[in-house]
Amino acid sequence: MSERQSTGASRRGAQKPTRRSSGGGRAWLRHHRAMMSDSALRLVRRPISTLLTMLAIAIALILPAGLWLALDSARLVDAELDESATLTVYFDADVDESRAMSLATEVGEQSGVAGTRLVTAAEGLAEFQQTLGVEDALSQLDTNPLPASVVVTPYNTDPAAVQSLSQRLQTLDGVDEVRLDLAWLDRLQQLAAVGQRVALALALLFGLGVLLVVGNTVRLAVESRRQEIEVVTLIGATHAFVRRPFLYSGAWYGLGGGVLALVMLVVGGNWLASPVAALAESYGAQFALPSLGTTHSAFLLLFSTLLGWLGAWLAVGRHLADIKPR
Repeated sequence: MSERQSTGASRRGAQKPTRRSSGGGRAWLRHHRAMMSDSALRLVRRPISTLLTMLAIAIALILPAGLWLALDSARLVDAELDESATLTVYFDADVDESRAMSLATEVGEQSGVAGTRLVTAAEGLAEFQQTLGVEDALSQLDTNPLPASVVVTPYNTDPAAVQSLSQRLQTLDGVDEVRLDLAWLDRLQQLAAVGQRVALALALLFGLGVLLVVGNTVRLAVESRRQEIEVVTLIGATHAFVRRPFLYSGAWYGLGGGVLALVMLVVGGNWLASPVAALAESYGAQFALPSLGTTHSAFLLLFSTLLGWLGAWLAVGRHLADIKPR
């Protein structure tokens, strides 16, 4: 055989596996599409049991998702409280109003200060009288005992940063005392950390519940199709081939449970929106319950679908080992 013929034969031989591989890939995709639609049709033919399974998954997903929304609400409140986190810088008693204004400007120029509000001695006395309702008693005083002060809003509300800013302001000439309360900031951050861990623990716990629900449902489906599985295994079907329709069934269960969870969260949020807004308004505030949004909703659907798929994979993998062709 000449070199040219040998080269042509080798090229033709190399092309044949490519065509077979391409045909096998198309067959693999066709089988996936067929199993996806077939598994969906099987669920539609059993609407009651399918709905109950999806509802159980939805209930398992609602609790961690609802806690996550509650943490979002706490973060919103935390942000509002952070904005109200202030230091009060009290000037010396002999500082007059003009000197107090220049000191307030000097305080505002310090690094880490987001804003300042000067409270003169007269304004401080008026606020004190209005708060305690002792106008008559304080009107008998010959001199104003309260010094001028400036309320400082820091850029960074981290307790360590606020403490550092307080120490720097204390060194300014004309400053008598700097007061701040870091205890509530520490408690708020600790509560947020506890809430995040509780949300994670609930997500793991109820995620395991979804795996059990889907796994038990798929296990019953495997047992009901035991003879069919034995026949296809007998003619050479692999475990991956047999497992595929059940995996799609688990994914459909998870996706349906995620959709129901989203619907229930939206309905529950709308149901609670009015009383929550009324409660916030009674305290002179405006507050609205947060929603999951598009990104978090998509994540919830993806998470529920993956949980359904994983539960089906675990259940089928365990029971396929017990099914042997006769």
